Amino acid sequence: MRKKLWISLALLFVIPGLLFTVSCAQKEITETEEAVVTETKEEPTEAKVEEEKPVAEDDRGILAARNMFLNEDIYFEFDKSSLDSVAQDVLTRKADWMRDNPDVAVSIEGHCDERGTNEYNLALGDRRAESAKAFLVDLGIEAYRISTVSYGEERPVDAGHNEEAWAKNRRGHFLIP
Repeated sequence: MRKKLWISLALLFVIPGLLFTVSCAQKEITETEEAVVTETKEEPTEAKVEEEKPVAEDDRGILAARNMFLNEDIYFEFDKSSLDSVAQDVLTRKADWMRDNPDVAVSIEGHCDERGTNEYNLALGDRRAESAKAFLVDLGIEAYRISTVSYGEERPVDAGHNEEAWAKNRRGHFLIP
């Protein structure tokens, strides 16, 4: 009986102790690495600070171009998947950005307004996304870098039930996965 009690107590203290040491060891290593990295940094001199400013401006330009790519949707007419001149201009700018960033793959989402059946809107959204992809491929962007998906009417930007809201929802949206 006494032996059972000692085994139970040993397990009660040993197992949590082992778990505590194993789980803390990983965290301790990470913090140590960060501390070493911080300690080895040099204080920037005035010349180095001046050199870093243009890089920061370049980074802002890159981020602005990336945000333009992500935030500028293309829009479609009611029940159409053809690209108008405005959409073609937007896609031309997106193709230029993709040429400048050859390691980036994109996903094009096709969206519709709420009118029509779910099945019809999914098919229309797919045609819209494929239309944008085909235009980009015609401009020289590799097809393997572009994936398409249709959400039909499932992800509206504007939940309104009028022509203004529907026009916002008939779109092609771009993502960088």
